[in-house]
Amino acid sequence: MRYHTGFAATCLLFGFAGSIASAQKVGVYQVRPNFYLIAGAGSNIGVQIGADGVVVVDAGSAAMSGEVLEAIKKLTPQPIRYLIDTSADPDHVGGNEALARAGENFTAKTNTGPGGAVSDGATIQSTEAVLTRMSAPSGKQAAYPSGAWPTETFFQSEKAMYLNDEGIVVTRQPAAHSDGDAMVFFRRSDVIMAGDILDTTRFPVIDVEKGGSIQGEINALNRLIQLAIPSIPLAWKEGGTAVIPGHGFICDQADIVEYRDTVVIIRDVIQDLINQGLTLAQIKEANPTQGYRSRYGAESGPWTTNMFVEAVYQSLAGKKQEKP
Repeated sequence: MRYHTGFAATCLLFGFAGSIASAQKVGVYQVRPNFYLIAGAGSNIGVQIGADGVVVVDAGSAAMSGEVLEAIKKLTPQPIRYLIDTSADPDHVGGNEALARAGENFTAKTNTGPGGAVSDGATIQSTEAVLTRMSAPSGKQAAYPSGAWPTETFFQSEKAMYLNDEGIVVTRQPAAHSDGDAMVFFRRSDVIMAGDILDTTRFPVIDVEKGGSIQGEINALNRLIQLAIPSIPLAWKEGGTAVIPGHGFICDQADIVEYRDTVVIIRDVIQDLINQGLTLAQIKEANPTQGYRSRYGAESGPWTTNMFVEAVYQSLAGKKQEKP
């Protein structure tokens, strides 16, 4: 059973209740006894709750931070301790400053993070590339105020911690959607926050200008498939690892396999057309997304089918976009 996370959605996931609370404009859904999904605030937001406090994955957009904080306060009086960013996209980090300011970290009040700001609020964790995207060299204008910058970064393949009686593993996935992607695995809850590595509402957004690539995207989807456990041997039961995408419905392993296979098939078709010497305009005319366009495609909006084809072409051809 697929669990659609739109604001007006009412459904069940793996036997758990659907919407259990709502703020003015967001929906709150219980995924596990101590894990919740906030939808409708930009990106999907994960919320783990326990005696140690609250761990939030992605902050949503700046405009929705008030509603997100209100929703969290309805779930628990505990403070936000950690905010983990899966990328530097505005709909993932826009609410960073407001959520962090409302929280409380475990360290001394004089703690100074990589951004240089004194941090009394929640710790903001991300890959080092996210901090680079959000900040700026001396004398340049940063994309975000310093209060929104990550205060704890990492560049190795994994960063692990243990909070609320649960192991939490943040895995860096380089060159996928962007150069700063991470997925967050809550091991006891058996929930993975995938960020925009997985987006069930459209073809994957591959930001080539920010270090994304089609092969990195496929590698990241393969990693998700390795981590997710299907409901086997009791295949008739709803269960298994819950994988929450950056946008769209909660997935099981079979959903990710289907999405990965779609991306691989399109990659292979475009690669074959490139090998035949076709230009970008000719590849678009050949319609390499045929068969998948009605499900994941878009003719307008922030990420169209043509933009996806262009990104795959640029990634494979190793060149800047051709003029049609």
